[in-house]
Amino acid sequence: MQTRTLPAQRGWAWITEGFALWKRNPALLTFLVFAYWFCLLVLAAVPFVGQVLMSLAMPALSLGIYNGCKAVAQKRKTGPEILVSGFKQNLPEQIKIGGIYLAGTFVVLGLTALVDGGILAELMLGKRKLDDATADDPLLTASLLVGTLGSTPLMMAYWFAPLLAGWGRVSAVKAMFFSFVACWRNWRAFFAYTASAAAIAVLIPALLLALFNHLGGPIGSFLGTLVQLLILLTAAPVLATGAYCSYREIMAETPPEEPA
Repeated sequence: MQTRTLPAQRGWAWITEGFALWKRNPALLTFLVFAYWFCLLVLAAVPFVGQVLMSLAMPALSLGIYNGCKAVAQKRKTGPEILVSGFKQNLPEQIKIGGIYLAGTFVVLGLTALVDGGILAELMLGKRKLDDATADDPLLTASLLVGTLGSTPLMMAYWFAPLLAGWGRVSAVKAMFFSFVACWRNWRAFFAYTASAAAIAVLIPALLLALFNHLGGPIGSFLGTLVQLLILLTAAPVLATGAYCSYREIMAETPPEEPA
């Protein structure tokens, strides 16, 4: 499977190209992303098996978002129903990808439990609330570090896997292997992409919120809430379209473009 190795600046370019793609059909792409999260929340709420159902459905649902991105990029007409189109593309392997990802998540949580006695695992599973005493626990900080180090290769293996299984018709194991290799070869670009995404989704909203809070009064509070909402409605779909742009370029579907 042919993959490209790209320079670091392409990570920022995926954000800008993703924004340009989103502007072509913001209503559809925004709907797909938030409908995706809504579906996962509904599945997670199912008693006893919610977490399993959510993980198994996640790859096919995410593929529906990328199908929407592809349709918009190719200027094809499509509607909200494209969200479930991923269930028609190599579904058994999509389910396997979700199962492998879920098993990997439990392995990572098990590793963190060795460090903090299960604090982080209980927080992630909703069995414990984050209070001041828990937040200040040094063991939680150490387990967060272990969790980050453990989940990073898992996320690398998952990043392109639904696309490779759905569009490339490869097995779940091969899809996750090729995804990991592609991300590893392009770690510089993904580092730039992650840093850019963090700045857009976290740093900039925090700075603007602090500014509006400094103004004080109901106007400052209203403006802060409005800005946060607008950034959320824009950043979430743009990060999804940026991920699609990363696949399209790394997997040699389109020639690399010079960053603007």
